[in-house]
Amino acid sequence: MKIRTVQIKIRTDYLTILKPALLKLRYLWLSLLLLTKLVQPVVAVASPIESVQKPIRYMIVVTGSELLSGAYPDGHTHFLTRTLQPLGMQCVGSMCVNDKQESVKEALRFAQSKANLVIVTGGLGPTDNDITRETLADFTGIALKEHPEVLQEMSRRFNVSPARLRPNLRRQTLVPTDGTYFRNPNGTAVGLVFTATDTVIIALPGPPNELQAMVRSELVPYLSQRFGTRLPGCSLTLRFVDLGQSQIDQTLKNHVHLSSDVTVFSQFQGGLVDFTFSLPDDTPQDRARLHQTKKKIMKHLGEYVYADDETSLAEHIVNLLKIRETTLALVEIGSGGSLTSRLGSVNDARLVLAGSYVAPTMERLRCLLRVPHDQWAKNTSPSQRTERLAIAAAEATRSQWVVAVGEAWQGKSGDSYVDVSFKLPGNRLENQKVRLLGVGEMAHLRLSTQIQDKLRRKLR
Repeated sequence: MKIRTVQIKIRTDYLTILKPALLKLRYLWLSLLLLTKLVQPVVAVASPIESVQKPIRYMIVVTGSELLSGAYPDGHTHFLTRTLQPLGMQCVGSMCVNDKQESVKEALRFAQSKANLVIVTGGLGPTDNDITRETLADFTGIALKEHPEVLQEMSRRFNVSPARLRPNLRRQTLVPTDGTYFRNPNGTAVGLVFTATDTVIIALPGPPNELQAMVRSELVPYLSQRFGTRLPGCSLTLRFVDLGQSQIDQTLKNHVHLSSDVTVFSQFQGGLVDFTFSLPDDTPQDRARLHQTKKKIMKHLGEYVYADDETSLAEHIVNLLKIRETTLALVEIGSGGSLTSRLGSVNDARLVLAGSYVAPTMERLRCLLRVPHDQWAKNTSPSQRTERLAIAAAEATRSQWVVAVGEAWQGKSGDSYVDVSFKLPGNRLENQKVRLLGVGEMAHLRLSTQIQDKLRRKLR
């Protein structure tokens, strides 16, 4: 009995000594258990994002017989690839097809063999040629059903009850039963998402203003949710004129260090070049980095940059004229009315354009502007006559600024040129000889760009 008592006492003392350590182990175990519970949801949410390391492949199918006839260029491919590439998406092909069901289906079969995401543009309108909706339903085997919210929005837009909507408009309220739709605040055609077994097919409206707004507000968030693409980070676009793409690229390599996480995208047309610099995230630090990048680029190429946003060269010139509170008159022969077309298409052009005179010959423009024969006879050279037309346009429109483009003529080398006269405030006249590059509409486009740039520099 005495021995047992001693043994029990020893055990009691042993437990007394170990009790604090056991409590600490218990608390540590509970903490680890709680931490595990907290971490699990974070891992579940983060796992789809990690898959974005491999780009999402997609194909573009642009519908419209007018594209194949050359009536309009395909601007959708450029916009979509430029917008989606910074999100971690890779376009593996784009094709234009006519408004025929079998042509669209053939394109879809090819696209499915290349990617599990296909974006179709056009053919969602109310006319008989708009066959994309029904074609995709037949191709995927997914039925269409009238959506009550889309129907109510259509009724509100036209201020009539659903029963009084025209059948061709009501057809636009049909959406896939297996999939979803994208809202369209700028038109009647909603975007459609067909969720097939192995492929997601997305249909977007054809008009650029509708498609582009829908891509930014509806498609980009959908892709993030459906495929785990990253949301747009911050970006900077610099628009250049009178400088080649390769020269810009070489200047950047020589003078502007870009870190590996900066994505650079460029495109050019008619003497204009856009460079876009993008970062994956959009934080104050990222925006500050892009701002510093812009400062470095402007230090070396600033004189060639006319905008750091989506402003066109024509819009920039109109804005400069508005700032000066002045007006501009145009006289065109060798440019074929391309200046009037570009500047006149800007929303606020009516505030600054005092008038435009377009004719195929000097003599016809002389008649339009009522230049007397005796004054005309004194001006014998093409540049003198172009200058006289600029003076006449300034008098007719009471405008301080005039751009007059004379007839094309050929130099000794065989190259073609036009004389351009700039009538500036204070009755100042400046004449320049501009070389014509190419022929036809493309030559007019490039010439228009060159003249706009010269005008931009004088307005600064």
